[in-house]
Amino acid sequence: MTTDTRVAEATTASSNTSEDPTPAPATAAPAVSARGDAAGWRRTYSRILWLSDLFVLAWAVYGSQLLWFGFGNVEVAIRADSRITEFSYWLFSTGLVLAWMWVLALADSRSYRTVGTGNAEYVRVVDSSLRLFGAIAIIAFLTRVDVARGYLLIALPLGIVALLLTRWLWRQWLIAQRMRGNYSARMILVGSVDSVTQVARELQRAPRAGYTVVGACTPSGSVGDVVPGTSIPMMGSVNAVERAMELTGADTVAVTSTDELPPDKVKQISWGLQAGRQHLVLAPSIIDIAGPRLHTRPVAGLPLIHVETPRFSKGQLFLKRMLDCSATLVGVILLSPLLAFLAISIRLSSEGPVLFRQTRIGRGGREFTMLKFRSMVTNAEELLEDLRRQRQEQGIDSGNEVLFKMKNDPRVTPIGRIMRRYSLDELPQLFNVLGGSMSLVGPRPPLPKEVEQYATHVHRRFLVKPGITGLWQVSGRSTLSWEDTVRLDLSYVENWTMVGDLAILARTARAALVPGDTAS
Repeated sequence: MTTDTRVAEATTASSNTSEDPTPAPATAAPAVSARGDAAGWRRTYSRILWLSDLFVLAWAVYGSQLLWFGFGNVEVAIRADSRITEFSYWLFSTGLVLAWMWVLALADSRSYRTVGTGNAEYVRVVDSSLRLFGAIAIIAFLTRVDVARGYLLIALPLGIVALLLTRWLWRQWLIAQRMRGNYSARMILVGSVDSVTQVARELQRAPRAGYTVVGACTPSGSVGDVVPGTSIPMMGSVNAVERAMELTGADTVAVTSTDELPPDKVKQISWGLQAGRQHLVLAPSIIDIAGPRLHTRPVAGLPLIHVETPRFSKGQLFLKRMLDCSATLVGVILLSPLLAFLAISIRLSSEGPVLFRQTRIGRGGREFTMLKFRSMVTNAEELLEDLRRQRQEQGIDSGNEVLFKMKNDPRVTPIGRIMRRYSLDELPQLFNVLGGSMSLVGPRPPLPKEVEQYATHVHRRFLVKPGITGLWQVSGRSTLSWEDTVRLDLSYVENWTMVGDLAILARTARAALVPGDTAS
């Protein structure tokens, strides 16, 4: 019998004897995570990172010493007026490794709140490393100790790069574990049915974030039911939180809304949690807002969350344009043989022009001509309506309400099918980027007839230039619904960063080399 079945039976039995459907005690042991108790994965992963960091730093620091000085017993140079006696670089390197490990711990770079998702882990690794070497330089100057600059100039970047690489590799391992349900926080959602449903769906959409929803408590206290659109069991009323956590082995409570909760209920929930082992999360009903725009400020005992409106300064736009131009110029030069080969192949394989020109809507709602390698027959637009009608008659879904998507589209030529699979048909848009009508990264450029169907909020996509690639392309492409496509595009517009653009470009390169089933 599964844990969810035991919960349903226990809570149903309780609801027959009490007004408040609080779960009754269960005879079976509480459910736990795949690695020991509910918090065990955090300790395990932290130890893994600690051992990995120690190995990497020892390799980087002692390797830098051997590279700069060789295997001899060289001593750190001390000025004549210094009170410090000379000591071996082997001792200095040992101290440097220990100090580096210490500052990484002080920066909470191995904390479960930091690792596994987002860029905070990498930022803390780099920041703490730079601060350490800055402190070493100041201390060496004040104590008149001459540490070899070449040795430090090798150790610092080598150590940072090695740390970032190993942290990234461990994160990929952690994500793989989370996709299988391991190494994740087990979460109980508390709030209204609507808010619980919204948060549950968003978390189920992103298992790599490390949250597994195992139950929900709502003011209505419905027991034996499930969260709409999911298989997550309802555990009872908001007074059943502690018992629900015990039955499911949950270690995290997420309050999704407070409108229907009794006064001070959130505070009571926090008081009932075990310090250090169980955690409280407040999930506001605003989604797709990234960290740089969120600021928490306690005012008169209220934890106010400030959400800044998206701003695009001239400096940001200039940096984005410089990235577009420099990367595109390099790309055109390197890809010129491939561009020529594809152009010749298209010309020889089917009748019609090499390039396909189409009017699209760009930044500010202005029209521009987008270039692509022609991947379809020349009368593809004329065949579109016939295909739509045929699929509607057959009761086949075309993908979403606005975009027509179809696997094995009969309008696609043989060479076009290959180009589409590896996104090679998009390469002429590099010239759109050079011309300024597009960017390397941005929302998908829509057709004018698609814009006519847009809801008002969707027009926020036009705050930035459309891109050759974007969040929707690297997150599912043709498998995404229209709602998900819009959500990802607006999330990009609302939370644009240069680091985010570089991450999307890296994911695009990987998706182009290994397209999988989402390419069309």
